[in-house]
Amino acid sequence: MLLAVLDVGSNSAHLQIVQARRGKPPQLVYRLKAPTRLAEEVRADGALSPDGVERVVDAVSCTVKAYRRHEATDLIPLATATIRDATNNAEIRRRVREATGVELRSLSGEDEARVTFEAVRRLHAASDGLWLLDIGGMSMEIAAGTGAEPDLAVSLPIGAGLLTRRFLPEHPAGRDAVERVRRHVRSLVKPVARELARSARPRRVVGTSKTFKQLACLTGDPQRLERRALRRWVPRLRAMTPPERAALPGVAAARARQLLAGAVTAVTVMEALDLRTLDVCPWALREGLLLRRYAELRG
Repeated sequence: MLLAVLDVGSNSAHLQIVQARRGKPPQLVYRLKAPTRLAEEVRADGALSPDGVERVVDAVSCTVKAYRRHEATDLIPLATATIRDATNNAEIRRRVREATGVELRSLSGEDEARVTFEAVRRLHAASDGLWLLDIGGMSMEIAAGTGAEPDLAVSLPIGAGLLTRRFLPEHPAGRDAVERVRRHVRSLVKPVARELARSARPRRVVGTSKTFKQLACLTGDPQRLERRALRRWVPRLRAMTPPERAALPGVAAARARQLLAGAVTAVTVMEALDLRTLDVCPWALREGLLLRRYAELRG
């Protein structure tokens, strides 16, 4: 059967349509991204600006039309943290419903971590321990465990877009601003690090999300991220403008502004968890949602 997932986030509305077959991984049939660019559209009161709301409606309308052309069996429409946590999220959902007939859903950050963990574990057959790290626009999810479901699943408000808006208004950025990001991330991840220190070290540590993929490409190995190599990039990224970052290998222009915050967060979290390297995984939340939905439909 053809299944579709629509992930509406801070950078884009991302539609994936896959062919699902029993006993086989989902095979990508079609993909479409429509830009949302919401990082700078969250107001001081936590609401998404009128321009931001319009971008969401336009992006969802575009991707839903593509979904209907392909006549997929089912659509999973997910709004992630930027919309989920907006103080005007009810208005956003209403506007999308009226324009498209689609009702956006949301998971808690902890549930997003669980679903992503399940997908990564399935892909890697990681039966002997897995730690998962996922840096998004508004939050970072961390999950860990040895079974099919994680023993620990947390969501921290240290997404690359959020930190950029709060601490890094200027680019190039000052050393003091970068240090404030580092201290803030360290303070929030410290309790998680203490919790993970009580368990055995896993055989595999995985980073998912576009942020980790871009950072891995930047440091020379798309499949593996080394903390030492990434640390050397932080001062270079700090001294660049967003257009200069966008010219780097593997960096998307829409994410160039928040790349510095993503790099500082990744280095700081890897230091806190005593990780020298991590593997970069192509599967994440969308694949986890598709796998769950396929299991539900086949009964």
